[in-house]
Amino acid sequence: MSDRIDAHFVAAGKYHDIDFARLEVLKLLAEHPQIRTTVACDYSDVERLEACRFLITYTCDMMPTEAEAKAIRSWLERGGKWLALHGTNSILVFTESGKVDTPDLRPDVMEMLGTQFKAHPPIGQFKVEVVNHDHELTRGIEDFEVIDELYLSNTSAEIDTLMQTRFEGEATGFMAEQWEPTAVPIVYTRAIGEGMVSYNALGHCRGHYDLPGMVDFYPNPERCSWNYGVYYELLRRGISWAMREGL
Repeated sequence: MSDRIDAHFVAAGKYHDIDFARLEVLKLLAEHPQIRTTVACDYSDVERLEACRFLITYTCDMMPTEAEAKAIRSWLERGGKWLALHGTNSILVFTESGKVDTPDLRPDVMEMLGTQFKAHPPIGQFKVEVVNHDHELTRGIEDFEVIDELYLSNTSAEIDTLMQTRFEGEATGFMAEQWEPTAVPIVYTRAIGEGMVSYNALGHCRGHYDLPGMVDFYPNPERCSWNYGVYYELLRRGISWAMREGL
């Protein structure tokens, strides 16, 4: 019999169908009966991490406090694993001009995560290229195309890119609007002490009711990479990676 593995899942934030993402990730966790998961809508229960092998986050525009971030980093340094999804690295500020700014307000968090979201072009199709074919998160997966929200980011610390795409053009509506040709990390890892972060930038989703105060009823729900089997395979691999002790 396998030993019990504890996990903590933070699923909360803005502009996304958090309920959908939360349920889908919990279904994947439930494929492993030895995983016992607590679910939260913020980062406040850092004491819970002490009993956990890994942390999963699906958030948007929601940061831990400085004290919470310090506790998370200490836990990582002692061997914890953080599987960060989609908008976990985002800070969004709507300016008077109507454009979205992504200010560098939390360098402590972004340095932990390894990147900070800066902009995205309109949802569209792009190719994801496997850079490292000899990693447990990517082994046997070929390059693929998805329709998703392409998260453009600034690298804030040393990362090991496993999958990437390339982008050149305009991210309409963001302060960081014009982009020269650039390689964009999609899946990567980042070692922190005895622990590690794995980031997967895919996975946008939005339902009818996820833009309160902006659009009362969003007519066309978006599932993006959640429509693709390869995304679920990457999530399953991420969970298996997080379950395993050691780097």
